[in-house]
Amino acid sequence: MQFKDYYETLGVEASAGDAEIKTAYRRLARKFHPDVSKEPEAEEKFKAVNEAYEALRDPQKRKAYDQLRARGYRPGDDVQPPPGGFGGPGAGGVDFEEIFAGGGAGGGFSDFFETLFGRGRGGPAGPGGFGPQPGARTRADTRAKLAIPLETVYSGDTVRIGVDGKTLQVRVPKGIREGQAIRLAGQGATGGDLLLEIEYAAHPRFEVDGRNVIHVLPVAPWEAALGASISVPTLGGPVELKIPAGSEAGRKLRLRGRGLPGKPADGDQIVELEVLAPTPQNDAQKKAYETMKDAFGAGWRRA
Repeated sequence: MQFKDYYETLGVEASAGDAEIKTAYRRLARKFHPDVSKEPEAEEKFKAVNEAYEALRDPQKRKAYDQLRARGYRPGDDVQPPPGGFGGPGAGGVDFEEIFAGGGAGGGFSDFFETLFGRGRGGPAGPGGFGPQPGARTRADTRAKLAIPLETVYSGDTVRIGVDGKTLQVRVPKGIREGQAIRLAGQGATGGDLLLEIEYAAHPRFEVDGRNVIHVLPVAPWEAALGASISVPTLGGPVELKIPAGSEAGRKLRLRGRGLPGKPADGDQIVELEVLAPTPQNDAQKKAYETMKDAFGAGWRRA
């Protein structure tokens, strides 16, 4: 099993804060998303970026990973799990194994990730594993986390998870909130119930703020200046969004009812404009920039 440097994958220092890690993830996820990227091996790079973000965005996972990384491992070094696995007592592992629903940003992780954090395969007993905790009584309830893709939260669906060598079907209610739990009677590790605490899987295009969904939309300078109609992704499918003329970077536009479902009202999708200047690829495009330079001059900058 080869060590992976998740900080190197995201291009950040080990001292990076949560906001810096999130920004790096969003930039790379957009760059390598298989639906839009023309980069070589984009799909594999996209998976690597998702895995790195899943490991570093959660404080408990990041702490466990940092403790392993502090031993001096470099990318590609062979890592041998200690007796009982990384999650054994005193190893600093996570408190309980996380189970990821298939699809979305929560699947396809490497053996290194699964060995370090566990993935619903009946890991070692003790903290970080899915077995009985010290002092637990027979038939005690078992708690785990279930990361759900935002599309599933938006529409409601049934997902399959693997637990202790068996496959379970879990019905996810439409609009379920983070922190809520789904109880599966009799499916716990010791014969009790399995309580699945819901969290939202990281998404390359959307972030969640309460019931609202935030999407950063790249637009060309002429689209922002002159206005345009652009197809925008939403959890329910693409919609046309009118960009008002004279828009600036950072402007926020609202798509009502396109956020996560809920009561008394569904959330909205907030579209934040990111104005990007494309790199000229030929003489005609370079000439167009020269024309803009002559038209605007140096005085266009605002104090």
